[in-house]
Amino acid sequence: MTTSSMAKPVKYFEIARQIESQILSKTLLHGAKLPSIRELAIKYSVAKNTVISALQQLESKKLVVAAPKKGYFVSYQSTTKRIPKLLISPLTVQAVNMPDVFYDVMEKGAAFDILATPTNFHDHNKLSELNRYIGKSLRQKSAAHANYYDKPLGNDYLREQIALRYQQRECNFNREQLCITSGCQHALFIALLSCCKPGDNIAVETPTFYGVLRLLEQLNLNIIEIPSSIETGINTKELTNALSKWNISACIVTPCFATPAGSCMTDTQKQSMVLLANEYDFAIIEDDIYGDIGFDQSAIKPIKAFDTEDRVILCGSFSKSLSRDLRLGWISAGRWHKEAVRFKLASQLANSQSDQEGVAQFMMHGHYRRHLDQFRVKLAQQQAQLIDAIEQYFPKDCAYSIPKGGLCLWLELNNNVNTDVLYQQARKLNIHLTPGLLFSSQGFYNHHLRLSYNHPITNERLTALKQLAMLIKKFN
Repeated sequence: MTTSSMAKPVKYFEIARQIESQILSKTLLHGAKLPSIRELAIKYSVAKNTVISALQQLESKKLVVAAPKKGYFVSYQSTTKRIPKLLISPLTVQAVNMPDVFYDVMEKGAAFDILATPTNFHDHNKLSELNRYIGKSLRQKSAAHANYYDKPLGNDYLREQIALRYQQRECNFNREQLCITSGCQHALFIALLSCCKPGDNIAVETPTFYGVLRLLEQLNLNIIEIPSSIETGINTKELTNALSKWNISACIVTPCFATPAGSCMTDTQKQSMVLLANEYDFAIIEDDIYGDIGFDQSAIKPIKAFDTEDRVILCGSFSKSLSRDLRLGWISAGRWHKEAVRFKLASQLANSQSDQEGVAQFMMHGHYRRHLDQFRVKLAQQQAQLIDAIEQYFPKDCAYSIPKGGLCLWLELNNNVNTDVLYQQARKLNIHLTPGLLFSSQGFYNHHLRLSYNHPITNERLTALKQLAMLIKKFN
């Protein structure tokens, strides 16, 4: 036996076996980034090609996924999960009346956290860098900003940076087609004002975001809830049925990781939506607030990318991808652009110039892109932590969605569990959840709830989840 054969390095399948073992034992969680090819080659004393072969084997088993220029990430999740059932509901037109629990949830300010008291989980490096740019703008231009309002469309540089972000998602428009708002909810408000009038019918996916329900109630608009898949979003066949029965002015959808289910529409569905809008002459109001936080790092096209007749009103903000406290959003209203700008002036007048310039500089220097790269991985890991806690402590008949991005899971509990009652019981323990009834105008989802993985499962949150699980089990 030669010296070279005695020193033969570990074969690729042994490397793959060891990494697979770490994944299956949950030592490596879904969304975790693997060491680089170079680092793995050094660790196992092998050539880079050997490591690449091992990673390709893991890819073939769907245990890891490669992200261009990012590396390899764990993609394995439990296959024993139960997916919440699709609600098949009759299509009806009705007014919206929000339950009192909505105002209680919003008053606590904990809609995306199970704890009522904020904890320091934020990326302080990211926030300090962002604050540095905002502070620099305040120091350098405080006098100019203090004496003049911002222009109606908003800061040129910020709109340019937002437009560039969308170009990376194959959605091409320029900064003149964008208007800065005070957040996504404000953008949705402007969108509805621009293309609808009181008494009009609005189609929404169900379950839907309760903020949309509140807007429809406030603007005296009727709602038609369209059944939606937990995984792929709004059912375009059911939408077609509704369009054949009623005049519909607009359809509001969140195509990328919609709250509460985390569903993500396919490109085929997005194209179908645009064709329907063209045929039946209605506006598509696209809530793109989660579009930047898909776990696999790939760019996801918004519906706006398929728009052929300027019927898509694109709304978004930085509140979910960067900071809730940063009240900056945007609207690209297509054929309703002039109306949208006028309603922005009537409802807000102007945005903070310093905030806009600071965020624009933050983006121009690449900090937003780098933040997203890290934030997506963190969210995927936190989702895995939450799922692990649910599987370990919650009743075995609990079903839940596993989104590929966004911030939350949608849970379907036993029919005996009333999550409105559960909400009140949990509230006494300073545990905050979002009951299912908030996501429908027809009283659906009484045994559903939304849980967020926007925060890491610390000891405090794990304790809260255990307490919540005990409350749920008492219903059975």
